[in-house]
Amino acid sequence: MLYAEDIIMVFFNVKLLPLLIIPFNSAWSTSSNSIFESLLQCPSTHLKHSNSSKEIILTRNSSAYSSVLQSSIQNLRFLNNSTPKLEVIVTPFHESYVQAAVICSKKHGIQIRFRSGGHDYEGLSYVSYDPFIIIDLFNLQTIHIDIENESAWVASGATLGQLCYSIVQKGKVHGFPAGSCPTVGVGGHISGGGFVTIFRKYGLAADNVIDARIVDVNGRLLSRKSMGEELFWAIRGGGGSSFAVSLTWKLRLVPVPPSVTVCKIEKTTEEGATKLFSKWQVIADKLHEDLFLHLVVEVANEASTTDGKTIKVSFDSLFLGPVEKLLLLTQDKFPDLSLDRSNCTEMSWIQSVMHFAGFPISEYLEVLLKRTQPSRSFFKAKLDNVTQPISQAGLEGLWQRLLEVETSQLILTPYGGRMSEISDSETPFPRRNGSIFAIQYLVTWDDDKETEKHISWMRRVYAYMASHVSKSPRAAYLNYRDLDLGRNHDPNTSYAQASIWGLKYFKSNYRRLVHVKTLVDPGNFLRNEQSIPVLPSGQK
Repeated sequence: MLYAEDIIMVFFNVKLLPLLIIPFNSAWSTSSNSIFESLLQCPSTHLKHSNSSKEIILTRNSSAYSSVLQSSIQNLRFLNNSTPKLEVIVTPFHESYVQAAVICSKKHGIQIRFRSGGHDYEGLSYVSYDPFIIIDLFNLQTIHIDIENESAWVASGATLGQLCYSIVQKGKVHGFPAGSCPTVGVGGHISGGGFVTIFRKYGLAADNVIDARIVDVNGRLLSRKSMGEELFWAIRGGGGSSFAVSLTWKLRLVPVPPSVTVCKIEKTTEEGATKLFSKWQVIADKLHEDLFLHLVVEVANEASTTDGKTIKVSFDSLFLGPVEKLLLLTQDKFPDLSLDRSNCTEMSWIQSVMHFAGFPISEYLEVLLKRTQPSRSFFKAKLDNVTQPISQAGLEGLWQRLLEVETSQLILTPYGGRMSEISDSETPFPRRNGSIFAIQYLVTWDDDKETEKHISWMRRVYAYMASHVSKSPRAAYLNYRDLDLGRNHDPNTSYAQASIWGLKYFKSNYRRLVHVKTLVDPGNFLRNEQSIPVLPSGQK
């Protein structure tokens, strides 16, 4: 284990540029500049690989600066002219650089933001109006697959696509419960929970973590044993950015059959989509755990309607088995769907990963290794949990609101199966039992001038749905972060103030997260607009 005294060694001949990212903002105060000057005096560190030719610090003059910054900003809302621009990006390729950055930043009161893939709905991993360091982990991509022991060590900077690709290079009968977007970073995905297409069989990504290596607020490199079970619990769904910098994860690989089945049926409201949706609500969480049947609702063209638009519902399924068994299941539990072989394709598990990522299954698997999305847009998203079926009148009202914006979309994810067998307190993600499905609301647009219009529309839809979804508190999901729920305005945000959003994300697990935070980071060094707060000194 490396301790602070091992890292902060005077080694002035190592010419590292200042580890500071300066918002391009004239509002910076004199006191902020004084902090910056103090940071410059922080001793250089004796770092492994210090003679490497790799560029660790990217300034505005670095050729890779723009590509690195932009490749990890997936939401164009945070590339507009009003967003503070960063002067420097730190891209460590060894854990000791992370330790050094944490120690020097804490010493001089500079905040840290860190990211592994950039799929941050509100940009909190790379946007701040206070002095801060950003640590971009994309150089930490090592993946070691141990098929014999059905496990893998994966660095936080690796993407889900890289992880899935690496697994199948070692064999065809193992997988991992990873989300459907291959450019998401492993670190952020797991630390927030991790919705996945096979979570009804195996639980969330965070449920399949065996061990982890982190850098804590004191710059110490810790494993599960040395960090303790409380902190290990917190980083698997409570958001790593509140507690530590997560470097690597030991994951449990899961068995997958040689052949899985993917099916898709599309219906418009004129073709009975609302009735099928209503039936799906009743049975989706009760289907066999090998079957993941989710819905995508969006606006489509329809010549027969007055305005030429209608609502289309896509029933997309992944079944961990052959098509014959799936057809028997759906004929028994959901005969109204009229699923038949023509709607289905048998494929390998890795091809199903390609399918749900939006790639043709005939594409080369290497497409999963790309770290950037083929296209990006401005977007706003929110999440709800549904505990009782939505009435037909409620659905029709929702359809009318979706028709107002052609680029709106709903993604409905069913619970049940293994998810219902895991305690709500097993990890910080609290919504297992009692939830039928989750709704992600999503709207995209192409012009920054349309931003306020679309965000206002999203808020109206969210307000309309209040009576149809979970209550006291209304649910949210950390990996679909939403600053509309509330935010911390200063380092001293109280337990009660932060509970406005904290209870929505974590329910009763919120208080336990606060206790862990108070124990491991009593000075609230690792913080952002929705980080876990600390209890006042002496309060338990």
